[in-house]
Amino acid sequence: MSKKILSNKDNLQVLYEDNHIIIINKRAGDIVQGDKTGDKPLSDVVKEYIKYKYNKPGNVYLGTVHRLDRPTTGLVIFAKTSKALPRLNKLFLSKDIKKTYWALVKNMPQKAEDTLVHWLKKNPKNNKSKAHPKEVTDSKKAILHYKLLKTLDHYYLLEINLETGRHHQIRTQLSSIGSPIKGDLKYGFNRSNTDASISLHARRIEFVHPVKKEPISIEAPLPNDAIWNACLV
Repeated sequence: MSKKILSNKDNLQVLYEDNHIIIINKRAGDIVQGDKTGDKPLSDVVKEYIKYKYNKPGNVYLGTVHRLDRPTTGLVIFAKTSKALPRLNKLFLSKDIKKTYWALVKNMPQKAEDTLVHWLKKNPKNNKSKAHPKEVTDSKKAILHYKLLKTLDHYYLLEINLETGRHHQIRTQLSSIGSPIKGDLKYGFNRSNTDASISLHARRIEFVHPVKKEPISIEAPLPNDAIWNACLV
């Protein structure tokens, strides 16, 4: 086992693991699955971790259930068995997995708590979505609920719950109401974060285990920087 592989797997923050599921706290910059960049995806690092920890011969099974954008942080679920994968997929499709996000935004929304409804249309050329107030050709309806959790010196902490899962949904919808996420140059913030992240964090996930049938509730620690740390004071 090379030092590079050991380093990658040792950098994993595993928040939950059993025979069927593993939940990781993703770092900014990690890609969940391979893409055109050719960078090693998080899924491969998790396979290496499982192979080393359990001394597994041959290939390691791992199913990708959902994704987070590369610059975001927080909870990612993987299936460790072929039994768990379709059941987890079904939970996501039936919206029986509750995902809660935290976001630091530049401007306070007009309302401290609200439901946003837009029609999002993705432009594959620039990998960006645009929010429309009414349905347009090839658009998809997007619904989220947010509330203001905390006011900081220069930013506002929002908690977001998604009703739909669209391309760049949180980023697009918050930008459309004049509250772009800190560091998100693509959607209207004026400067990038030093680590190229955006301040969007998949904070909490709640669901009934698809095999054990037990309730699971996992909360991901926030990135360790001064502004995120101020959210907990």
